[in-house]
Order: sequence, then C-alpha cells, then structure tokens
Amino acid sequence: MKQEYFVVVLAHSLRGRLRRIHIPHQAVYAILALALLGCFSVFGFVASYARMAWKVANYNALRRETDSLRLRYQSLLSTVSQTNEQLATLQIYAKEVSLAYGFKQKLLGPADISAEGKLVPTYAESLDDYDFLRRAEALALHSKASHRLQPSSSLPSIWPVEGRLMGPFGPRIDPFSGEGAFHRGVDISAPVGTPVRTSADGIVIFATWESGFGRLVVVDHGGGVQTFYAHLNSFAVRNGQEVRRGEIVGTVGATGRTTAPHLHYEVHRGGVAVNPHTFLANASVYRTPAKVDLF
Repeated sequence: MKQEYFVVVLAHSLRGRLRRIHIPHQAVYAILALALLGCFSVFGFVASYARMAWKVANYNALRRETDSLRLRYQSLLSTVSQTNEQLATLQIYAKEVSLAYGFKQKLLGPADISAEGKLVPTYAESLDDYDFLRRAEALALHSKASHRLQPSSSLPSIWPVEGRLMGPFGPRIDPFSGEGAFHRGVDISAPVGTPVRTSADGIVIFATWESGFGRLVVVDHGGGVQTFYAHLNSFAVRNGQEVRRGEIVGTVGATGRTTAPHLHYEVHRGGVAVNPHTFLANASVYRTPAKVDLF
C-alpha cells in the first residue's frame, strides 16, 4: 500500500530548478500536535503567572490593611490606657472626698436586710483605705514639720549610730540578685540592740514596717530634709512625735531585706536621696552627757 504524503515544491530563484519534498501525513499531524501542545503550555504558564501576580497583589493589600489595623489598635490601646489613668485618678479623688466628708458607700445586695448583702468592706478595700489614711497622715505631719521647724535645725549633724561604715552611697552589686543596683543610703554596721539616734531635730512622720526596709523610721527636719533609719530591731518613737538631735528612735536590727545587722541610713533633700557621707564626714558621734552629783 502506497503511503500518503504531502508534496512541497521549492523553486530556486536564480537557477530556476524545482525541488519536491515529500512530507508524510503522520509528520504533519505530529507537528500540528506539538504546536497545539506548545500553545497549551504557553497558555498555562501565562495563567499561572497571572494567578501568582494576583496573589501577590492580594498579599500586599492584606499586609497594608494589617499594618493599618495594627496602628489603629495601638492608638486604641493608648486611648484606653489614658482613659484608665483618668478613671483611676477620678476614683482616687472620689475616695478622698468620701473619706474627707464621711460619705458612705451604697449597700450592695437586696433591699431585704435578712438576705445576704455587703455589710462590711473587703480585706483589699480595708488595706486601700488604710494606705490612703497613712499617706494622708504622713502628708499632714510633713506639713506640720515644715511649719514648725526652722532651717537652722534641719541639717543632720551627728552619726545616727556608733559603728563602722560598710555600704557606700551610689551604684553597687545587689547582694541578693547579684545585679547592679543603686544604693540610696549608707550602711553602718553595729550589733543588734545598739541605740539609733536622730541626727537632727524633727518630727517622726513614719514609724512602722515597710517592705524591704523592715522596721523603718522617717524623720522630717523641715526645709525639705528627711532622714531614714531602716532595718531597726525595735521602735522608740511613734508617728507625730517631736524628737531632738541625739534622741533615740530605735535600735539596730536585721529586719527586712538584709543579710546582717546594720543601720541603713538615708538623707533626702527635696524628695531626692543625697549622699549621707556629706553630712557624716564632719559629724560627731553623740555622747550621753555625764551626770554630775550635786552635794
């Protein structure tokens, strides 16, 4: 059986010769199939590239929207934080007014007194009220001291305790955490029970337990000067008491956050801790006057 084929005639432009090329039908069909497959491949590549470009565009749009939402969220957080601060301030003012004028809180619970109701404040509320009253008392005593004391008696002029100066004022390594910390006072080593004396005339505005300091006494000397006596073993004064230079305010101990018995002594001026060594350098140790027998 004779094979079918296509005849392609080629003519030379100069020589005028004709050349016949026989192309089988199968070859033509194969070329057409490959061309069709190539078209499909190109179409698939173009479609895939377009789909990828569309996804990238959508991703960029979503990313911009996410950044915008993040900025709005941060702005809302800032607004909420400011609102909470204002609300807390208003609550403090409301509590101060209620305490100052004796307003009573509304009874929580049903109207029937036989049913359960909130008749007394909670433990946390009691602590909040106590802290507020203590701060108010300290402010009142501070104002009282500022009006009563003269600037001439406001400077510490004696050592608060007879002992050895150990911990200096300023940066140091915290003995508990092993990290750097700022020491706001000086440590004077002395045996437990050694009398601690106030270094200047003043009024006691704080004499109770304080976290970290243990038993703490704070004396206001007027003129913005205050002295702190921490880690005491016992108190010899109370809030509101007037004290004179050299008067005993407590005894050396190891209460609070400490590793050994000593007195932690701070001097504050204008609410800022200053180096007590400035006052201790030229100060003397208090000596009890000798009694003279009269005949």
